[in-house]
Amino acid sequence: MDTATDRSFSSRPLIAVATLLLLAALPAAADSMRCGSKLVVDGDTIEKVLYHCGEPVSKERYWITRQPRYYVGSNEYSFPGEEDVPVDLWTYDFGPNKLMQRLRFVAGELKSIETLGYGSSG
Repeated sequence: MDTATDRSFSSRPLIAVATLLLLAALPAAADSMRCGSKLVVDGDTIEKVLYHCGEPVSKERYWITRQPRYYVGSNEYSFPGEEDVPVDLWTYDFGPNKLMQRLRFVAGELKSIETLGYGSSG
């Protein structure tokens, strides 16, 4: 066997591990959605999304029970007890050539954006 070939095979796992470590070190991208020239991102309020993106084509609301929490600056603190908070699901349809987006708000704060299939022509 050729020793150059042996070395290239033995270095492949090392390169793969190094690549995975580099990718893991990159910051995770936050969910975002473009509305015209504006961008809405996780953490935005339901009012801000409505202002920048307008009314969605569909809205759903349900309630969850969770531990009460409050915020001081960017820190979140929870305390004993229970509170009911709304969960809103808004779907935006940007037409047949663009993907629809489903936004999930918890207590009025954007928590996630899910990309769906292509929109409708109507």
